[in-house]
Amino acid sequence: METSFFLAFDLGAESGRTILGRLEKGRLVTRELTRFPNGPVQVQGHLHWDIQALFEEIKKGIGAGLAESGSRLTSLAVDTWGVDFGLLSPDGTVLGPPYAYRDSLFRGAMEEFLTLFPREKIYERTGIQFLPFNTLFQLYSVSRRRPELIGPAGALLFMPDLFSYLLTGRKGAEFTIASTSQLLDPRSKRWDEGLLGAAGVPLSLMQRIVPPGSPWGFLSPEVSRATGFPKTPVIATAGHDTAAAVAAVPAAGEDWAYISSGTWSLMGVELHSPLINSAALEANFTNEGGVGGRIRFLKNIAGLWLLQQCRKEWSLSRARDYDELVRLADEAAPFEAFVDPDSPGFLNPPSMPEAITEYCRRTGQKPPLSMGATVRCILESLAFKYRRTLDELRRLTGQRPARIHVIGGGSRNERLCQFTADATGLPVLAGPAEATAMGNLMVQAMAAGQVGSLEEIRSIVRGSVELEEFAPERADEWDRAYARFREAAASE
Repeated sequence: METSFFLAFDLGAESGRTILGRLEKGRLVTRELTRFPNGPVQVQGHLHWDIQALFEEIKKGIGAGLAESGSRLTSLAVDTWGVDFGLLSPDGTVLGPPYAYRDSLFRGAMEEFLTLFPREKIYERTGIQFLPFNTLFQLYSVSRRRPELIGPAGALLFMPDLFSYLLTGRKGAEFTIASTSQLLDPRSKRWDEGLLGAAGVPLSLMQRIVPPGSPWGFLSPEVSRATGFPKTPVIATAGHDTAAAVAAVPAAGEDWAYISSGTWSLMGVELHSPLINSAALEANFTNEGGVGGRIRFLKNIAGLWLLQQCRKEWSLSRARDYDELVRLADEAAPFEAFVDPDSPGFLNPPSMPEAITEYCRRTGQKPPLSMGATVRCILESLAFKYRRTLDELRRLTGQRPARIHVIGGGSRNERLCQFTADATGLPVLAGPAEATAMGNLMVQAMAAGQVGSLEEIRSIVRGSVELEEFAPERADEWDRAYARFREAAASE
């Protein structure tokens, strides 16, 4: 039987990659073909995504896949970050570069919208965590502040759907990415016309919902000519990168929690139906779509973003890699200062180290005075945030996770993984780092009929990777410090 190859494009907020995968003797074998930088670019004072540059990288990746697979690609698919979108004119032209979710255009939009639509009603209808850059609030802001963009628009496409459209010429709204928007009822899987109307957006802009693992279309003749690749299926994988990553959690049974760790940390459990009630609203948890009809009940936490931004600033004088920063953190004293990673001041400050210093001063703490102390503050604070989120998950769902699976790029951060085990008192299983790409590939394999279920996907991933386990240590010290973390967070 001829080997089937699948091609995954995994676009994150910092970088993108092309991963080739194949199933071989019950294992998923992957190879990274290309890697390229990503990040919002300044255009007339606003942050936008350079979709044309990203699309060129996708076409290069298709060419690399063609060369590596010997023209035996079964399918390809794209996953990206959530909430952002592009607008098309009625004739299908992209109406300018999409805004990036950290742009100042959206500042204050959530608070304004909540004067029109009560928070409780929005949560009851969508079950989505309130974040200031959710698609609902982005659209409200664009319709009020840039109405010339909404008026001529004929279609709205979320980021992975936009790239699938550029590849095929076909429009749609893959379920997992649509579920992040705060515009979709997770029970009926229908767009909420009332919320769209309040945001100033006609229902006609929204596309039909496409389940993950469904055919999307074929490469257009233009893309085939540009890449030298024949007519090839494009699949609606789990288009939201976290949904793809959670599909690839190498877990058995149901007694586990996950942390998809990267720029953001998404921590939660898997449910068979949405959990929408006043307690979940008060704790600000989200119900997002997953593979196999599952619900990702989770909280978005500003993960390694704080460390990434500090490193970016510190590297202006001399390049600093993460290994050096972790070594400096090891040399710093433990439990000196704490921050709440989700404090609004950390969303996109001019200087992250200064924002951390200011937070500590506001909360009556002595700010960290060195790079090592700052890194240690960030990592310890993240671990404590995970503990707090775990406590909330237990209370809200009644589940008692016996272990935590850390997946994504953050699983390579051994210090954070150990701190997470120490803070939560649970063993941490780290890996795979490329969970998102693996989930993307495995959903394609499911679409091709080579995998039958989500459980089979996880079994294959489990047999394809080596996991590193971190056992809890120094429980008493972490318990005492956790009380101080909570005091600092409460005093802001």
